Parts: sequence; C-alpha cells; structure tokens
Amino acid sequence: MADWVIWHKPSCSTSRWVLAALRDAGVDPVIRDYVADPPDAATIRAALAQAGIGARDLLRRKEPLARDLDLRQQEDPDRIIAAMAAHPILIERPLVLHPGGGLLCRPKERVAEIL
Repeated sequence: MADWVIWHKPSCSTSRWVLAALRDAGVDPVIRDYVADPPDAATIRAALAQAGIGARDLLRRKEPLARDLDLRQQEDPDRIIAAMAAHPILIERPLVLHPGGGLLCRPKERVAEIL
C-alpha cells in the first residue's frame, strides 16, 4: 500500500520494530528517512494535521538539542515546527501516516491500533 508512509530512523530500534510490524501485516510503506531527507515546516504541519497531534507531541523532548534550544517546555507550535525543520533529529519517531490518519508509534506497540 503506497498510501502508507513511515518517518523512519534506521538506527532506532523502535522505528525498525514498527517497520517490521507493518511489513508483517502486509503493509509496504514508503520509508522516509527523515534525518537524511528532512521535511520542511509545511510537510511537518501536514503530518501533524493528518495524525491529529500537536507539535509538542512530535517533539523528541529527551533529545539534548531540545534542551539546548529551550524547547522542552515550549508551547509555541510555530517555534517547535521551525526547530524540527531545521534540526530533524528533534522529530520523534516512528510516525506512521496512513489513509485513515496517522500515529506516532510510541510506545512501539501502538502500531497495532492501525493494523
């Protein structure tokens, strides 16, 4: 199903687990290595809207850069989105976008909600 997309980081065990679960369920998603191919702010906004989540939900708050940029308690979605676009490592993963919406698969077992 080409309508499925996973924002994936190959070195992340959770991301690899979710990708394997999708494939085991017969889903062949488009894989977007969001660090190698960073999304721009408009793409991040579209993904947030599709998943029905806020910018803070997609922010990887435990990333040291989030602390360095004073984003951990940040409420302004524009500032968070701009930071994620400039520094894609700040994007939490894996994010699965599918025809019915989207899901941030943290914890990884949440992928079952869309399969």
